[in-house]
Amino acid sequence: MFDSQTCIPYTIGYMVKHNDHKRGEPNTKARKVIKMSIGSIAKIPEMIDDGRYCPEVIQQIDSVIGLLHSARKELLKGHLESCLAERLKTDKEGSIKELLKIYNM
Repeated sequence: MFDSQTCIPYTIGYMVKHNDHKRGEPNTKARKVIKMSIGSIAKIPEMIDDGRYCPEVIQQIDSVIGLLHSARKELLKGHLESCLAERLKTDKEGSIKELLKIYNM
C-alpha cells in the first residue's frame, strides 16, 4: 500500500523516516522537534472544543509553525553538510535541481 507520508519527499513522514545525516547518525534533534510539533497539533482541536480564547489557539498554531520551521532548518542543515556534499561529487545537476525543489524555485 502506498503511504504518501513516508514516500513523498519533503513531507513530515518522509523527513522523519529518511533523516540519516552525519555519517549515518539519525538527525535526532529534528525528530524530537517534529514529535513535539505533532503533540502540539493534537492539542489544537481540543482547545477549540474546549472553547479556548481564539488568540490562545492562534498562538498554539504559531508554535507548531515555528517548530516545523526549526525541524526543516535542522534537516536542511544536515542534508547540506553531508548528503548534498557527497552527491555534488557525482551528480551536480541533480543536486542543483534538488535544492531548487526544496526552495520552491
